[in-house]
Amino acid sequence: MPLDQAEKPAILVLAPMPAAPVSAGNRRRLAATCEALTRGGFAIDLAYYAHEDQIYRRFGQHPPTDLLKMERTFRNVFLIEARTVIPLKTRSTAFGIDEWCPDEVGEFVAWYCSTYPETGAVLVNYVFLSRALERVPPGVLTLIDTHDRFAGRQTQYRPFRAEPNFFYTDAAGEAAGLARADVVLAIQAAEAGYFASLTDSRVLLLPPHFPAQTPFAVPERVARIGFLGHGNDPNLFSIGRFIRVWRDGWTPDRPELVIAGEICRSLPGVEGPGVRLLGYLDRLEDFYAQADLVVAPMLMGSGLKMKVGEALSFGRPVIGTEIGLEGFEPVEPAHRCRDVEAVKAAVLAVAADSEALARLTRASEALFTRYAATALAAEAELIGLLRAHERERISPSPRTRGEGRDDLIVGATSGSEGEGAIQVETRSSAPPHLRLPPRFGDDGVAEALSPRAGRGEAHPDAASIVIQGGGLVLTCETSARSRPAADPDLGVLVATERRPGHGTAAVYAPQRQRWFARAEASADGAAPDLGSLDVALSPEWVRDRTLPPLTRAALARAFAGMQADWETEGRIVGCAGDRLEIETLLPGVLVNGTHPAAAFLVAGEGASEWRLERVTPLHRRRIGTYANLTGRLPAPLPVSLSFRGAATGPASGCLLFLTDDGIGRIILPEGTA
Repeated sequence: MPLDQAEKPAILVLAPMPAAPVSAGNRRRLAATCEALTRGGFAIDLAYYAHEDQIYRRFGQHPPTDLLKMERTFRNVFLIEARTVIPLKTRSTAFGIDEWCPDEVGEFVAWYCSTYPETGAVLVNYVFLSRALERVPPGVLTLIDTHDRFAGRQTQYRPFRAEPNFFYTDAAGEAAGLARADVVLAIQAAEAGYFASLTDSRVLLLPPHFPAQTPFAVPERVARIGFLGHGNDPNLFSIGRFIRVWRDGWTPDRPELVIAGEICRSLPGVEGPGVRLLGYLDRLEDFYAQADLVVAPMLMGSGLKMKVGEALSFGRPVIGTEIGLEGFEPVEPAHRCRDVEAVKAAVLAVAADSEALARLTRASEALFTRYAATALAAEAELIGLLRAHERERISPSPRTRGEGRDDLIVGATSGSEGEGAIQVETRSSAPPHLRLPPRFGDDGVAEALSPRAGRGEAHPDAASIVIQGGGLVLTCETSARSRPAADPDLGVLVATERRPGHGTAAVYAPQRQRWFARAEASADGAAPDLGSLDVALSPEWVRDRTLPPLTRAALARAFAGMQADWETEGRIVGCAGDRLEIETLLPGVLVNGTHPAAAFLVAGEGASEWRLERVTPLHRRRIGTYANLTGRLPAPLPVSLSFRGAATGPASGCLLFLTDDGIGRIILPEGTA
C-alpha cells in the first residue's frame, strides 16, 4: 500500500479489466478515473474481477496483467477469480443485463463492505457488473462508470457482416442496470444525454483527463502517420479497411503508416510498402516519436476513443472520422471525415501543403484545449459530489440511505438471498502462507523464502519452491508477479493456481502460485506428481511448445492429477505403430471448427505426447460416462479421435486432452483395446 493513501477516505473500484499495463482503451479509462479520484484526495481499493484473464486464456494468450504494478499504485488490490464461463455469444437478441456478472462478484462486494465499513463509495466499471451494487449496504454511495452505451450495440456490426464478441443488451436491460446506481458516469456528452433519458439516477459527464505530455509543434514534414490500438473488433475492422485504402497507389514519396499496440498480433501479413508494424511498445513515447501525425479512421465503436486523447496529449495533430473523434466535439473538417477514403485524402493534403499542416496542428491544439477544460470541470463536479457525500457520511446527522453504521456488518442486504451476517475478518497485509505440493518429502524440495538475486521484478514477499525429477525442473513462485510468461532463471510459465473459496482476505489477495518449468540435463528419478492442483494453464501447453518433447512429457506426468473441466471414458478402437484411434466423448464446442489441442497419454510413471490429427463426429454414442466438473464445457458429442505418436501406446491409462483454457481427462480402462 502506498504510504500516502493510508489515511485518505477510500473508494472501492471494481473492474473486469486490470489497471496495468495500460494497453487498451478501457484500461486507459480505468486508470484515468482512478487518477481523478486520487487527485481528489481519495484512496483507491481496486478489485479486479479476472474477466479479461479468462478471455485471453480462451484465445490461447498469456493475460497481459500486471498485479505487481497495481499493488504499487493502489491502497489495496483484490483479485476475484473468474470461475464462471463468460458467454461471448448469445442466441437471444441481446444479453441479459446480468449474464456477465456471476455470483462471485457480488460475494466479493458483500465481503469487502463488511470488512472495510469505512469505505464511503463503490464504483463499478460497465453496466453489466451493476448487479454487484445490490450487495452494497445503505449509506455507501454507488456509481457506475458506463464506458459505452450497450443497448443496440450489435447493430454497428451489420455493415461488416459480423457479430460482436463483447457485451450488448437492450434499452430495458441497460435501464435496469443504471437504476442500481446513485450516480452514472458518461464518457461523452451524447451518451450522457442518452443515459439521462433511461434512468432517474444522477448522470454526470466525466471525460477522461489526459495530462499534456508534449507541446504542439508543426511537424517539419509528414514522413509517418501512426495508429495505436488494441486488437478489438472496432479497431480491426477500421484499420483493416484503412490499410487497404492506404496501400492503393502508395509511392515512396507518401507517408508510411506505422501501427503499434496489441492489435499488431491480429494483423498478420499486412506489412509491405507503405505499412509497418511496430508491435507492442511498453512506452507511449516510443510510438509518438515515430509518428508525425496520428490517424483515427474509425468506422464503428461507441464511447470515446482514448487513442485520440493520448495523441493530442503528446502534441500530435490528428485526422479522423466523425466516429473516431466522437465526444471531442470537433469542428475542423479533418476531424470529421466521413470514411477512410476521406481520411486518406486529408492526410495526403496536409502532407503536400505545409500551411495546411500548420492549420491542422493549430486546430488539433485548440480541440485539445477545449476538451481538457471540459474534462477538468467534469472531474471537479464529481469530486465535489464525493466529498459532500463523505462529509455527510461521517457527520452525526441522519443519513439518507441508512440510520448509522451498524448495518454495514450485515450481509443480508438487497440481493444477498438471505445469506445472513458476514463474519468480520481481521485484515492482514502479509501474503498467504506458501503451500507445498503434496507427495513430496524434504529430499525432493528446495525452498527459498527470499527473492532471487538479480531478478529485476522480484517481489519482496515472493517465495518459491523447486522440484526436480525426470529431466524436469519445476519452480513454484508465490507472488503478485503476474506479467512474465517466462523467466530467465525459472523457465517458462506453465500454470497459475486458482484460489478456492470466497469471502476471505486470503482468497482475494493478488498473490498466486505460478509454476515455471525448464529442462534439466539429467533425467534421473521419476517425474514429480503435483496432485490435484486447480490451475489455469499457460499457452506453453497448446500454442507455444517451447520446451523439449521429453520435458513436455515429464510436465504432463507432473500435472496429470490436476483438476479437469470435464472427464469421460474412452475406448481404443485402433492401435498400430505410431497411430492410435480412440472412441470417446468431447464437449460439443470442440467437435466442429479448428481448436488447437495437446494430448498426453499418461500410464504408470510415464507419459508421452500424441499429436491429434483428426476429430471425426460419430452418429452413435457408445460411451455413457461424461462428467462436466466445472460447468465450463457441457453437452458432449460422440467422436473418434485419431492420434499419431512416437511409439505404440499402452492399452490403458489416462489421456490428458488440453485446449485453450480447457482441461479434459479421458480414462482408458483396462481391456478397452
